[in-house]
Amino acid sequence: MGGEEEKISLHSSLIQSNSNENGIVLNNEKSVKRLEFFEEVKKQLWLAGPLISVNLLQYCLQMISVMFVGHLGELSLSGASMATSFATVTGFSLLMGMGSALDTLCGQSYGAKQYHMLGIHMQRAMFILTLVSIPLAFIWAYTGPILKFVGQDSEISAEAGLYARYMIPSLFAYGLLQCHVRFLQTQNIVFPMVISSGITTLLHILVCWILVFKVGLGNRGAALANSISYWINVILLALFVNFSPACKRTWTGFSKEALHDVFNFIKLAIPSAVMVCLEMWSFELMVILSGLLPNPKLETSVLSISLNTSALLWMVPFGLSGAVSTRVSNELGAGRPKIARLAVQVVLFLAIFEGLFFGLIMILVRHVWGYAYSNEEEVVKYFAIMVPVLATSLFLDGIQTVLSGTARGCGWQKIGAYVNLGSYYLVGIPCAVLYAFVFHLRGRGLWLGMICALAVQASSLLIITLRTNWDQEAKKATDRVYDATIPIDTASLT
Repeated sequence: MGGEEEKISLHSSLIQSNSNENGIVLNNEKSVKRLEFFEEVKKQLWLAGPLISVNLLQYCLQMISVMFVGHLGELSLSGASMATSFATVTGFSLLMGMGSALDTLCGQSYGAKQYHMLGIHMQRAMFILTLVSIPLAFIWAYTGPILKFVGQDSEISAEAGLYARYMIPSLFAYGLLQCHVRFLQTQNIVFPMVISSGITTLLHILVCWILVFKVGLGNRGAALANSISYWINVILLALFVNFSPACKRTWTGFSKEALHDVFNFIKLAIPSAVMVCLEMWSFELMVILSGLLPNPKLETSVLSISLNTSALLWMVPFGLSGAVSTRVSNELGAGRPKIARLAVQVVLFLAIFEGLFFGLIMILVRHVWGYAYSNEEEVVKYFAIMVPVLATSLFLDGIQTVLSGTARGCGWQKIGAYVNLGSYYLVGIPCAVLYAFVFHLRGRGLWLGMICALAVQASSLLIITLRTNWDQEAKKATDRVYDATIPIDTASLT
């Protein structure tokens, strides 16, 4: 009996020992996963913080110019505002979209340690975007007649046309700026961009003041200040790329190889541009539709406040979008699909937290925020009614923005273009018209239509992301990188 008891006791001890070991292993695995998660959070915030600052500072350039023009009179302000909107739709959005192809190409090349290819991709993008800017410049040159042709006020159209013509140099600078920003961002070099954008913004205030008031160029001076500031920013970043040790491996000088394989870049750049433009154009169309509502002055005022607030807060998820695009493209290029998937999980967590946080703040300050834009009681009260709808759209917009960043990191721009086409033009705009004009929900109806679009867009991109085979994406990234790779000894002419 004693022997049996010893056996039972020994058996129990072994089971207990195995249970403890399994428990220790499980706890260790959980600890490792937790550490990996927080390490990824740190990496993304380290990237996203500076990118948010860069986006805000660049956004301020045109806003500052319009603020200076506002002191010249109502006509000058209307013309500058319309010209800025026209320039965004016909030029800046297109160049920004095409430039985002570098998120995929440079990011995956950097992850694969094909460092010399980053400079080649950037030069190729600079060449293509400069060529594209030439026909866009002709469109800007005829801004006045185009606006008049589509039924805008003749005086405002003429003023907008004058403003746009003096902004033409900024078009070429903006394309080059996008190339440099993506080139540095995909290498995780972000703080120099903050410094260059900060210097540019400070100088822009001085240049605007001199040209608008001291030299007496008026609204032409504000437009010209935009052009000068964009070129200052480009020159600062170009000097950094050329002389900084941080870019020594990725920038090896100008190369004739940048003129080769242009078609493959265009194949990615066009859907990238379509993806961005379809989304931005839908919001501009909403502004036009607001002018057709009863009491258009009130509707457009409230919609303007909503759009400005949305654009300002959107800079946060847009910064996160840039961060996850870089992380995903780098990790796929390096052949680490599990970390790429973790990066997506982390950014979704951050986007949800950010959306809930800012949505709650907006709801808490809904009765006072309107006073920052207007002293009219009617406008402030109407905006307070709009805030819950606006908060919902901000939450959904944050999720779709970071998922769009994931799409750029993976090279899914063509899929993203189809998703945006269906979301905004088959669902969003028709719903906006239905709610605003048939159900008579006015401005809220227009915004509810956009919420429908954002919901479809976010859910579509989420389903695509959840069903992704990350091992296969890593293989695609490897194929893309090495198909484009050129021998290092032929990479430079200098």
